[in-house]
Amino acid sequence: MSLTVFLAVLGAALLHASWNGLIKFGESKVTAMLIMTLLQGGAGLVIALTREWPDASVWPWLAASGVLHAAYKIFLAYAYEQGDLSRVYPIARGTAPMIVLAISVLFLADQLTTTEVAGILVLGLGISMMSRGAFLSGESRKLVPFALGSAVATAGYSIVDGIGARASGDAVQYVAWLFLLDALLFSPVLMVLRGTGIIRAPIRAWIIGGIAAAGSYGAYAIAVWAMTIAPIALVAALRETSILFAILIGWLLFGERVDRLKAAAAAAIVTGVAATRL
Repeated sequence: MSLTVFLAVLGAALLHASWNGLIKFGESKVTAMLIMTLLQGGAGLVIALTREWPDASVWPWLAASGVLHAAYKIFLAYAYEQGDLSRVYPIARGTAPMIVLAISVLFLADQLTTTEVAGILVLGLGISMMSRGAFLSGESRKLVPFALGSAVATAGYSIVDGIGARASGDAVQYVAWLFLLDALLFSPVLMVLRGTGIIRAPIRAWIIGGIAAAGSYGAYAIAVWAMTIAPIALVAALRETSILFAILIGWLLFGERVDRLKAAAAAAIVTGVAATRL
């Protein structure tokens, strides 16, 4: 992985943690997620109209990705209703690289060095340590299945989008259609679950959702581009440095407690990321 790609993915990780912070600390997590998705879909439509129509071979990947992204957002929104950013985020984001690594090694042609694999595994250890807090701190344990569901969906769309964007040959085109399909799938499902009244939100919620949409779109566009030129498993793992950013955001901006276990887990995460660059 080149230094340019490495720094770009780190920037995307910061954007990802930031928009999650906005969603978590909004008045309604589900409403904010819906607004973000609708605005992303609108942006995707505008951008898609400026690009060529995707080849037939790309549509199955886009369809699968739209379903997985919708599932990811539903699980994540419900998880944030149950637990803190610094608890939900490590579980939701951290489990995914382990799944992606297993799939990449078994089924894809991407080649990883021993050091890169070790870095991903150390990253996973740090994430596991971070996740223990859900069972030790007295928080609602309902967050765990929702966060794990989000992680499985994240792993799924990481693989699907890496392959789909390579098949497309145009990361901008692919991401635009992806977010459009995501909005078309996610929005009606959420309205069925929560009712149509969910779209009647104050201006403040739309502003927060708009900022989150810009951050989310930019973060994932960078990630998909990176997966077209670097190993998918390595990009997926490096994206999870967003966990460290999320912890810092929770601590510095929202006053969440950072104990020794969190600090040790954060150190392991940094070590794992450093190993991916050796």
